[in-house]
Amino acid sequence: MNKSYQKLITGNKIYAETKKFQDPEYFENLSKGQKPEYLWIGCSDSRVPANEITSTHSGEIFVHRNIANLVVHTDTNLLSVLEYAVKYLEVKHIIVCGHYGCGGVKAAMTNTYHGFVDNWLRNIKDVYFKNQEELKAINNEDDKANRLSELNVIEQVRNLAKTTIVQEAWSHRELHLHGWVYGLKDGLVKDLSVIHDGQEDIDDIYRIAINGIRNPVQAKKVPVVKLPLKKIATKIKAQSVKSKR
Repeated sequence: MNKSYQKLITGNKIYAETKKFQDPEYFENLSKGQKPEYLWIGCSDSRVPANEITSTHSGEIFVHRNIANLVVHTDTNLLSVLEYAVKYLEVKHIIVCGHYGCGGVKAAMTNTYHGFVDNWLRNIKDVYFKNQEELKAINNEDDKANRLSELNVIEQVRNLAKTTIVQEAWSHRELHLHGWVYGLKDGLVKDLSVIHDGQEDIDDIYRIAINGIRNPVQAKKVPVVKLPLKKIATKIKAQSVKSKR
């Protein structure tokens, strides 16, 4: 058997034995169910594992990943994950986390043909087009790509807020949306302070009348979510800067 493949099987055995050594009841307790407070919508990039970079354990974060961490209103995969997380797991926070040096973002900045994925990357091109004046003023290509990564995250948080799933939740409880960007070079998360807490954070045309009621229960304003970052030496400042697009 290929050694690189066998490495995964061996690694799994080491993982399982280590966990049982540390806590004999670990897998028994894990099998009883999950009650995560967070939904993570991140990039498929292998260098951005949600649990690892937040020092959280299995069961603490519900995760969805796709190329360039997009929230597309026709993506039934994402919408299924979103509905399950919001309606049944009742997560309290949804985090869209992009990362600097994102290959999908860089590819979207070019006119190069990549294949089928270009249809997916079109969503990022739309973000570029909406912000082209700012982006064209940035001469360094890496800096431009990093800024587009930030703008892309902001746009995806707004897309989340426009879904009926999120707005239905807002009609009867608090649910907070956040945008982060992860730095591959330093391992730190940057909070973009694009917090959405209720329908007032999106343009009027996107506000859905849930059960015939517009702007039902408005959520309290809260600081940025603070995950239990046990080992990461960074402090995320609480901010209440609102984005009203």
